[in-house]
Amino acid sequence: MKLLRTSMILLMLALGCAQASAADGWSTFKTRFMTSDGRIQDTGNNNVSHTEGQGYAMLMAVWYNDRSSFDGLWRWTQQHLKNPQNGLFYWKYTPDSAKPIADTNNASDGDVLIAWALLKAGKKWHSQVYLDASDQIQRAIISHNVIAFGGYTVMLPGSQGFNKTSYVVLNPSYFLFPAWRDFASRSHLKVWDNLIDSGMSLLAKMRFGETDLPVDWVALNADGTLAPATDWPPRFSYDAIRIPLYLYWYDPQSLQLVPFQRFWMNFSRLQTPAWIDVMSNSRAPYVMAGGLLAVRDLTLNETGNISDRLDDSEDYYSSSLHLLAWLAMKDR
Repeated sequence: MKLLRTSMILLMLALGCAQASAADGWSTFKTRFMTSDGRIQDTGNNNVSHTEGQGYAMLMAVWYNDRSSFDGLWRWTQQHLKNPQNGLFYWKYTPDSAKPIADTNNASDGDVLIAWALLKAGKKWHSQVYLDASDQIQRAIISHNVIAFGGYTVMLPGSQGFNKTSYVVLNPSYFLFPAWRDFASRSHLKVWDNLIDSGMSLLAKMRFGETDLPVDWVALNADGTLAPATDWPPRFSYDAIRIPLYLYWYDPQSLQLVPFQRFWMNFSRLQTPAWIDVMSNSRAPYVMAGGLLAVRDLTLNETGNISDRLDDSEDYYSSSLHLLAWLAMKDR
């Protein structure tokens, strides 16, 4: 009997270790990419930091109930990226530079991610301070980034440089539907519902070439027509990969996921190209791995392939996509 109890204890300890290991994605992410003062380093881009990374990490910290890390991330973001002129955030920080903020523009997806993380944190940890900060950022986004154009309500990628008068440049991977929904629920402002409705309508028309896929950057003309933006390759690539991620997070049953599902179903899992040029049909000479593969698996509901354990080879962006796919899967 004593031997049986000992065996049961050992089994429970082993299961406990396995569960701890399986839930260690956030710890791994912090070890690899987060500095002691709360800055997320983009290891695939000379260790710069940007609002996207701060927002992603803040969302992860909330989900993993790590308030200490959340506070460090938020503190660093406010101290180094906050633009006091408009209430938004400078999009990029270059360490070891005489002028770390060389570009004072914002990136609206980063601002949304930060505001969304603050909203989630405020609800989870019952903090009015976080909720108030989120509300302020939401109002600043509406004021400086959201416009009516071509018959749609759209969120420009930044407050500067994307409104060309006769057309605007959009990044459909900035269509953060689940965040906009939560903002609408919080504020009851119709603008967030309008962004969702317009974003869905625009995505339905952003089906280019034989693949019927959107591209990383899109031009919306004043008459409401759409085309791949000319300053970027017409690729469904590293930006646009986040479109199905956010769609799934918003609604796993969304019919907007169908074009991505149809495209990826043409390839075996480990032979899926990392990107495709939708106009020429030329494909990346390498295949999906890491976070890209996690988004593909999520979109195809092959969720048994998704865990929050990160591979040693994954850089900041791949690791972010990997953990975000895990969060989207669990959050539904």
